[in-house]
Amino acid sequence: MKHFYNIYNASAGSGKTFNLVKEYLKILLTDPQIDSYKKILSITFTNKAVNEMKSRIIDNLNQLTKITISDKNNPLLNSIKKETGLTNLEIQSKSISVLKSILINYASFNISTIDKFTQKIIRNFAYEIKIPVNYEVEIKTNDLLEESTAKLISRAGINKKLTKA
Repeated sequence: MKHFYNIYNASAGSGKTFNLVKEYLKILLTDPQIDSYKKILSITFTNKAVNEMKSRIIDNLNQLTKITISDKNNPLLNSIKKETGLTNLEIQSKSISVLKSILINYASFNISTIDKFTQKIIRNFAYEIKIPVNYEVEIKTNDLLEESTAKLISRAGINKKLTKA
């Protein structure tokens, strides 16, 4: 498996998800192993985005299992073929194997939010960073709002951007 990192930063509606799914599928389809999804780190912001990514990857793999040798009207297929050099038959065959593997080992099909990924790292190194292994994250929004408001008010009159003359 190649070791490289791609970071995508784009506005809403710019095709991020299409590109992320395409890149993910290219890795799955070009790696000699059928379980390379276990080694891919894919992180996004929200659970909604995680579910959308997983759903699109599964849906697209399923579509790729049904392609014909002469199928030419699929933009994702055409892009993958152009960028990988794989044939329709190779893509179809690998898609069948990878999809079956993902469905059997769905728990290992890991696309995560930033916070879940961070929590996983912290839990794995809890002993080393000297925190309880069974710690819990609490977000007390009222306390945060009160603290933020107090800081903002304390800066009024001092910070020119916050104070109207």
